[in-house]
Amino acid sequence: MQFAHPHILWLFLLFVPIIAWYIWKQRNSHATMALSSTSAFASMPRTWKEYLRYGLFVLRLLTLACIIIIMARPQVKDSWRTTSTEGTDIVLAMDVSSSMLARDFKPDRFGAAKEVAARFIAGRESDNIGIVIFAGESLTGVPMTVDRTQLLSYLQALDMNMLEDGTAIGDGIATALNRLKEGKAKSKSIILLTDGSNNTGVVAPITASEVAKELGVKIYTIGIGTNGNAPYPTRTMTGAIEFTPQPVVIDESTLKTIAESTGGKYFRATGNKVLEEVFQEIDALEKTQMDVRHFSHTEDDYMLWAWLAFAFFALELLLRYTVLRSIP
Repeated sequence: MQFAHPHILWLFLLFVPIIAWYIWKQRNSHATMALSSTSAFASMPRTWKEYLRYGLFVLRLLTLACIIIIMARPQVKDSWRTTSTEGTDIVLAMDVSSSMLARDFKPDRFGAAKEVAARFIAGRESDNIGIVIFAGESLTGVPMTVDRTQLLSYLQALDMNMLEDGTAIGDGIATALNRLKEGKAKSKSIILLTDGSNNTGVVAPITASEVAKELGVKIYTIGIGTNGNAPYPTRTMTGAIEFTPQPVVIDESTLKTIAESTGGKYFRATGNKVLEEVFQEIDALEKTQMDVRHFSHTEDDYMLWAWLAFAFFALELLLRYTVLRSIP
């Protein structure tokens, strides 16, 4: 049994002053009769009625107790639950190079990637997730954690110009693998999002993918960028940023090789909607194995206490006006 309003049970503390008041009243309240002498009654034994009259007070307390329990709403709950969960470790490796500011996405590639990644993370409630960023170098943004608030806060605060410009895909994979290798989950994967080709770094992308394969880590690669030309940011002589159309160049061959060699999959995102669909597909591919059965039914169960309150109160009235009736 449980109670919908258990705090109401604190009303039982009222019994302390009520009982104290009753004891004080009994000590200071005695029937009197004007007689010349009471010595003739001194040897008379106490009758059972004299003791039974205290039962009226007990019945009143029992009635009050039942009313308090009814107010607390006693409930019975039927439920069964079977859950079998196998944790998944995922690292989101995001390209933060300057080309991610290209405006073939709304508001730009970087903003679109953060928005979709945030929804993906929010939906993975039972997984360990980490965030790695890379440009000309790589950096662990958030270590493996189940704290969704920390992950989403980092994504929200993530900005460009945090790293030296460039695209070090191999270094991004290597940093992500360092986060995953100590994990105990049976399923480990990296979601790599980039809009270019590897042009710097100390680890070659293919080499990093071979290490991932040995560690049993799947890599899902996403090439983000429209087909044809896109407005890329360029800095003018005065230092201002202008957007000029330039060809979109993504090393799809390398990204496909990385994905296929590790058991993952390559995706090409050419717009906001396509990017969202890509993350939805990855979400489906990397679903945690679960066997869940849930049932819950809660019902108020106060009738027994209501009948007891009625019975105690009725018994008190019956005794008070019959067997234990007082003569004025």
